Amino acid sequence: MAIVTAVTNAELPDYQGVSVCVPGAYVKGVDTDGDGNADVASGTASGTLVIDSDAAVTSTNGQVYTAATAPVIINTGAAGYSAQSNQTAGTTYAKEGYINIACGNRGKQSTLSDGTYTGDAPSCLVDQKNAVRFVKYNILLGNLPGSVDYFVSTGGSGGGAHATMLAATSDNPDFYDYEISQGAVGVYKNSDGSYSTTVTVNGNEVELSDGLWGCMAYSAITSLAEADMTLAFEYYLNPDYSFNTDFQKQLAEYLAEFEQSLQDYIDRLAYAEDWTWFNSDGTALSDSEVAAMTDADRAEAFINGWYVKGSTGGSSGDMEGGPGGDSAGGPPDMGSGGPGGDSTGGPPDMNGGNSDEVGTPDSGTTQSASSKIDSANYASFAEMLAAYQADIAEIQAGDEYGNNIVDLYNPLHYIGADGTDGPTWARILMGASKGDISMMNSLNLQIAWLNAGTDAEIEWQWNGGHVPSEIFGDSLALYVDTMYGEYVDGAVKITKAAASGQTANGDGTEPSGTDLSGWVSFDSTSGAGMTLAGAAAYRTSGAAKAMPGFDVMDYGQEDYVFGSSTADARHWDTYVLKVFEEHADTLAELFN
Repeated sequence: MAIVTAVTNAELPDYQGVSVCVPGAYVKGVDTDGDGNADVASGTASGTLVIDSDAAVTSTNGQVYTAATAPVIINTGAAGYSAQSNQTAGTTYAKEGYINIACGNRGKQSTLSDGTYTGDAPSCLVDQKNAVRFVKYNILLGNLPGSVDYFVSTGGSGGGAHATMLAATSDNPDFYDYEISQGAVGVYKNSDGSYSTTVTVNGNEVELSDGLWGCMAYSAITSLAEADMTLAFEYYLNPDYSFNTDFQKQLAEYLAEFEQSLQDYIDRLAYAEDWTWFNSDGTALSDSEVAAMTDADRAEAFINGWYVKGSTGGSSGDMEGGPGGDSAGGPPDMGSGGPGGDSTGGPPDMNGGNSDEVGTPDSGTTQSASSKIDSANYASFAEMLAAYQADIAEIQAGDEYGNNIVDLYNPLHYIGADGTDGPTWARILMGASKGDISMMNSLNLQIAWLNAGTDAEIEWQWNGGHVPSEIFGDSLALYVDTMYGEYVDGAVKITKAAASGQTANGDGTEPSGTDLSGWVSFDSTSGAGMTLAGAAAYRTSGAAKAMPGFDVMDYGQEDYVFGSSTADARHWDTYVLKVFEEHADTLAELFN
């Protein structure tokens, strides 16, 4: 389906459209004259799709779909919480039997033709919800193939955040007024203040949902409300931390997830097909030595960095199956070194450097690119504090519908909450060594979803950067097919194909892998192990985000009114305000 506007009252039609790509197997052709028969079977035509209800597609993993049962993938763009112009849906998932949706959305920099700002939360998320409604309605009408029961969101970085939020806020009435204001299909306000969410199909009233069945989020930069606090916790963790309180013991349990991600990565090294492996002295192995490598041999080489990654296990930063493979929107990699040049607990060669020079006024922070002052826009700490207080008071007073827009963009407010229909499953994939967002944020999401009954998995990919690719035989399609087999009656149970094994060494000339031995331990009996301090030191050693503090927030300024060289981005982090107010005497002396 070509790009069409998904709502009747679009503020920015070029950013509020939707396009749909369907596998040709599900379509007999296009009915151009209204007689119900397919008149055109190829090329471009205007008319109604004639759907082949008897056709089936077997995915590359062996799952079987029809025009009535096919999953529908909605790509959430919104890199960096920015606007996404309308685009034509790609053929990425056609061979899998999936329906593919591309949608536009308003974002943090959106303005109307008269300059009026229209990028506030939750506009971006609402545009994606409205796209879901529009496509589901057309499926119910018979205009498109696909199942309204198996919608899956996916995206990376800011898109990963929105994929998460789209799933986490499914059908929650807090968003209905915003959907109605844009003229979304299937949501209306009654005279008594209640809402109706049905449409008429063939004379019958049918419920129309903006909810999702699954979520595949790559580097989900959410929740922002806790981002500064959780990053500060991770960045400044004491390397001598001892687990002698209930809180610390709980963190140790959570650390087991991070360890398991490393163990899972090591267990999948057998899927590497084009890596170059080396001895401890830097000599490349022969083909026969590579073919004879055991799991323990590969694990030892990986932990010590005796390899050069190949395409089968080298996460490039793109997303397989993501929105055009585009992971734009994240800050650039500023190189190694923890905050203030201190990656406590890591090997000495990773210390040094300063990673807090990431902001410029035009990109929305008030930190100068060439200096370390806290704010260029205030003459004193007291002036900055007053601005924080005023901004946060305005947000807490509510928008035109009485809502706190920061709360609307916090998925933790909605997972498991009354009025929310949670997804059946969710998967979050993060890069382990990059400070995309604190691993505690990701854990909070998983724990909340598990407590709400969602099958939630999380993976920190140990060779993955920002928005890591699926590697070692894994893919979005494999996971969707597996979940379909797990939760849909009569579906095929999917098992990942066994590794074929590497028989020839790659063509690398010297090892380029990261030596992890200073952070983690490994032996063939007990597997991977690490301390919480070691895990945090590994993650923050290459962090590319600003240190939490003063006027430079990590992702505290990403999604609302954006800043400029003469005006701050809107302040809204209540935790930072609490610190400012309680420690004003100390901080005032440190300002700039």
